Amino acid sequence: MINFIEELKWRGMVHSMMPGTEEQMLKEMTTAYVGIDPTADSLHIGHLCGIMMLCHLQQAGHKPLALIGGATGMIGDPSGKSAERNLLDEPTLRHNQECIKKQLAKFLDFDSQAPNKAELVNNYDWMKDFSFLAFIRDIGKHITVNYMMAKDSVKKRFSGEGDGMSFTEFSYQLVQGYDFLYLYQHKNCKLQMGGSDQWGNITTGTELIRRKLGAEQEAFALTCPLITKADGGKFGKTEKGNIWLDPEKTSPYAFYQFWLNCSDEDAAKYIKIFTMLGKEEIDSLIARHAEDPGRRELQKTLARELTITVHSEDDFRMAEEASQILFGKGTAEMLHKYDEQMLLSIFDGVPRASVSKAALTEGIAIVEFLTTHTDIFPSKGEARKMIQGNGVAVNKDKVNDSKTVSTDDLLRDKYILVQRGKKNYYLVIAE
Repeated sequence: MINFIEELKWRGMVHSMMPGTEEQMLKEMTTAYVGIDPTADSLHIGHLCGIMMLCHLQQAGHKPLALIGGATGMIGDPSGKSAERNLLDEPTLRHNQECIKKQLAKFLDFDSQAPNKAELVNNYDWMKDFSFLAFIRDIGKHITVNYMMAKDSVKKRFSGEGDGMSFTEFSYQLVQGYDFLYLYQHKNCKLQMGGSDQWGNITTGTELIRRKLGAEQEAFALTCPLITKADGGKFGKTEKGNIWLDPEKTSPYAFYQFWLNCSDEDAAKYIKIFTMLGKEEIDSLIARHAEDPGRRELQKTLARELTITVHSEDDFRMAEEASQILFGKGTAEMLHKYDEQMLLSIFDGVPRASVSKAALTEGIAIVEFLTTHTDIFPSKGEARKMIQGNGVAVNKDKVNDSKTVSTDDLLRDKYILVQRGKKNYYLVIAE
């Protein structure tokens, strides 16, 4: 059996751990779970650390449970938040659960007959018929308000951060604590894992198990550090929001680019946390990168591994190929095979211009196209000069001043890519 805790430690994935956890993991196949918030129909890269903990757990011969927080998603977790979240109805929760399971299946084995195959559970299934009176009688009496108030996530909200805390949210740690108790009793689950901001909620679960079932009952807690960026920015956030695992929300190209653009320091940390590459291979990669950072081998490996896992080998190849387009190595043939989403993703942030589709039907002389119909060049003289210097390309093909731009040049019947010089791109939209 692989030493699961040692594996996490060298990867920098252990923040806090309850005494006895490592001994338990070495003693026998152990069932452990991570809770996942189902408030969206896709996971984002903020979930990846927890998913990778489950992945390493299964690789080490233990049994992973992914718990969808259907009931807790209806309440909202106060940890690290200063406001309550929107509450969800059951059909939305079930839809989100199915979408999330498909994404988790890329990391975890749910389908084999192995004794440690992964399972997906939803706390709504055991909470929905639990009456309020039964809950406060059977569960609430075991945990004191003093104990709950001492948790950092609660104290912060009482000390003036945000608008205070509703009773609903205050009860969150009790509900999460009951999840651990339920899984302990019904699935022999002895370990709960999560981000370091979850330590208070997780230890409430271990405390509840001991108080309700007896002090000799063994339940354990393990948290990973919250992932940060070297520059202090928030990991996984861009100007456009989260980096999602769903290709409809974040295209495979944008996903690939996110990892490719990591700093050297972040890439050295992320490759340990977010890939299944072994220690020797990662140490060798980091050493080679230090010798020649310009090759960006760390970032390229990180982007490749994650894009293939989350999307596919074809998506990775397409993203890798597309990333060459902005750096002058793309071809017209490549451009023509991309769908609209891919084109817009590659040229996100590139200046846009529009042109009349009716005018393109008749054909527009290239100089007129670049000046009168669009403002890519400020004057005809400047446009002619750059064309004669072989400095203008339409859809990656160099043009001369006899070129006529027409509907034949449209990509996906709508777009024309103009390149002015080596680095200036314009996406012209026919309307």
